[in-house]
Amino acid sequence: MTGLTTDGSRPLSRPTKRRHPGSLARILCLALVRSVTLLAQTFQLPTANHALFEPGREEQFFVGTVGKPWTSGCFGCVRSENWQMHEGLDIKCVQRDKHGEPEDPVRATADGVVAYITTHPALSNYGNYIVIAHRVDGLEVYSLYAHLKEVRPGLKAGDAVKAGDPIAVMGRTSNTRQGISKERAHVHFELNLLVNDRFAAWFEQACPGQRNDHGAWNGQNLLGLDPRAILLLQARQGPRFKLSAWLQNEPEICRVLVRATHFPWLRRYAALTQRNPVAERDGVAGYELALDFNGVPIRLTPRAASEIKSPAKFQLLSVNEPEYHQHPCRRLVISRGGQWQLTGHGTKLLEQLTF
Repeated sequence: MTGLTTDGSRPLSRPTKRRHPGSLARILCLALVRSVTLLAQTFQLPTANHALFEPGREEQFFVGTVGKPWTSGCFGCVRSENWQMHEGLDIKCVQRDKHGEPEDPVRATADGVVAYITTHPALSNYGNYIVIAHRVDGLEVYSLYAHLKEVRPGLKAGDAVKAGDPIAVMGRTSNTRQGISKERAHVHFELNLLVNDRFAAWFEQACPGQRNDHGAWNGQNLLGLDPRAILLLQARQGPRFKLSAWLQNEPEICRVLVRATHFPWLRRYAALTQRNPVAERDGVAGYELALDFNGVPIRLTPRAASEIKSPAKFQLLSVNEPEYHQHPCRRLVISRGGQWQLTGHGTKLLEQLTF
């Protein structure tokens, strides 16, 4: 979104609020009412490039950054020597016009409702992009499609779409100085969870004077999941695939305790909450969160006051050191003097989550 780095990954701050059509509450309501929830609903690739499913053809699917291998177009800590996060897949074009420009149709990955469209490429390193809200396995998931040449005429926020519906044409729009060359033309594709529907108010308070041109659809408010891992596991498991189970089985990078009992994530992602008889009996005084390396709360456990040992608003409980050393790029925790602690980035994420 606005403030992305030149290669499409998200920095830790964002350039302030612009008025734009449609309200988040309305879009979420439409997503819940209109979107078809299927127990076995799966995500589809957003273009005709299916080389992802053909072993050994990764270079035909992913677009790497300039001078880097195809792996730099994958999800994760794949850039700047493992210290820069890339929250999606950069998918290579397979159709070009006579001038060599991309013309691949971009399609909705699953049934859903259009949440946001911007056709003002100067306002984001993502250029023209679309966000679609989906309801899958009891979870609200948001797909994002960036660097688009054009959006399907007439498509607007609030419109229902079906999996495979054309929504745009691949392009190479961006507001970066060097732009995206014809050779590197691609669609940047993400699957995300939404951090907080009160994001705009939080951002105004936490980042005074900074721009937020995209309201709740600012990239800082979307936490990416690995589409490659999801798509490949779906292909193997078929109808047995469940997104919530996949999420809860992801490795955690750390566990934190937050002294908060009411925040939007609890409602939106209730399927990720685990039972605790002590808290059910004595009342909930906070939540223990297991975070993956990208900061996604993948498991939430209510805690009673008797189970909380510190008065701190946020408490780091544990760190999975092997996972941290493999995926350090979000910089959520740090070891100082042999003691692990939350970084400013980690605390900021928790503040946003529980605002």
